[in-house]
Amino acid sequence: MTTTIPSRRLRVALVGAGYWGPNLARNFAASSDWDLVAICDLDPVRAQNVARANGSVPVLRSLSDVLDLPGLDAIAIATPARTHHAIAMAAIAAGLHVLVEKPLADSSVLGIDMVDAAERAGVVLMADHTYCYTPAVLKMKELIASGSLGDVLFVDAVRINLGLIQPDVDVFWDLAPHDLSILDFIIPGGLREGAVAAQGSDPLGSGRSCVGYLTVPLGEGAIANVHVNWLSPTKIRRMVIGGSQRTLVWDDVNPQQRLSVFDRGVDLNSSLRTGASRRDAAISYRLGDTWSPALPEREPLADMVAEFANSISERRAPRTDGRAALRVLNVLEQVSDRLLDASQVSRTSAPALRLEEASWLR
Repeated sequence: MTTTIPSRRLRVALVGAGYWGPNLARNFAASSDWDLVAICDLDPVRAQNVARANGSVPVLRSLSDVLDLPGLDAIAIATPARTHHAIAMAAIAAGLHVLVEKPLADSSVLGIDMVDAAERAGVVLMADHTYCYTPAVLKMKELIASGSLGDVLFVDAVRINLGLIQPDVDVFWDLAPHDLSILDFIIPGGLREGAVAAQGSDPLGSGRSCVGYLTVPLGEGAIANVHVNWLSPTKIRRMVIGGSQRTLVWDDVNPQQRLSVFDRGVDLNSSLRTGASRRDAAISYRLGDTWSPALPEREPLADMVAEFANSISERRAPRTDGRAALRVLNVLEQVSDRLLDASQVSRTSAPALRLEEASWLR
């Protein structure tokens, strides 16, 4: 296994130069913790374009070439989810630390295999749950942990926009990991085991859900509802977290006021909260002030790649480790199971193609 020396820059190779790969390449190239030493993609033109944008990084055509690089410390995987397991397992077997784009894998069985392999090898397996590195989500976690909201009663999340309709996954697997990873990060104890409810719709006849709703339990009677949609003409990224004392609203498309805290809510007479008298309890409404926490402007991906480096040099689990990614993956699988049980559309229109996976491993 590669020995990590904290006083030197770590060497990382990027596998995958498609939609998300260029963002990772840019942040690794700009980081004082990392040297981006190679970019690997099945499309050489696409890889060359990303390489030229980041200081003419060498381009490689196969994962085996990447794994043969001298002194390599880590790889970052930004390929389709169905390829994550095979690529990650090859890297872990070579003693490399691994960063994986969401979702961790396309099944919890494969995800568990990845997590177990990384733990046995003593390497870091980290999920790129980008929102967990944003100032807004960090403040949300802080407000909940400090008790400023009181007990969390409910969460309503909306993530809708026009496209992009994916060829191999449904809207749940495409968009819901963002909100699920946020919930796992900000709710004390993370996502819990429990029954997940889901409804999906395919009004286009595409063979996969394009509109979906899922509900997950949060403990103590609280629930979270997540709405995802590829067909909305408007883009909404919003989460409402209702507490017993205050309510927090996150609006990610409003950079001037991403967070708002409302001292508004509904109260029952505290002396009548138990027993049969609950039905007759006096209900009152709080109509207090609203305030917006000040948030610094930072590049979340820059903080994410820094956390990857720090977790390696400090020999600790990263903020968004493989176990956190497994909890998100478990909910996604339960959603797919609910859709199949209800004879609704599944997450893919055809069996996952292993040809592409084999191509990456050549």
